[in-house]
Amino acid sequence: MLCPYCAKDDDKVIDSRASDAGKSIRRRRECLACGRRFTTYERVEQAARVMVVKRDGARQPFDREKIMRGVVSACGKRPIAEEIKQRLVDAVDEVVHREFDREVPSQVIGEKVMEKLRDIDEVAYIRFASEYYQFRSVNEIRKQLELLDGRTKDVKQQTKLFE
Repeated sequence: MLCPYCAKDDDKVIDSRASDAGKSIRRRRECLACGRRFTTYERVEQAARVMVVKRDGARQPFDREKIMRGVVSACGKRPIAEEIKQRLVDAVDEVVHREFDREVPSQVIGEKVMEKLRDIDEVAYIRFASEYYQFRSVNEIRKQLELLDGRTKDVKQQTKLFE
């Protein structure tokens, strides 16, 4: 493992433990060259790669890092912890690999991300939705905001029923 600080390939594992409910292994490492510590994660690679079918029909391997980049971009400077973003990506990754064997439409991935973002942060949701839906006018954005506002009111009304 290359040290992220000095790029040397000389480290030792200090601690290993299960993470993400046993789905990955978290390892604390110490670089023997510079002495700094860093964390790595080890995950099981899926035997058969799931291919993403893009809108234009092109196919490419599923890449959870692309989802993370989209989420980070949508969140911008919003006060959303990295752990929450990582859990969102983990949840979408899990759904994709559980529900699809070989191919998954990119629209399904986008909808799953938006579903999760909607519950985390409305502004991040709108930012992501604007890229996903490729809004062409303010009216299209307004319609999406109205749907979001209606959903928020429904949730508040449902919450009042349980008080």
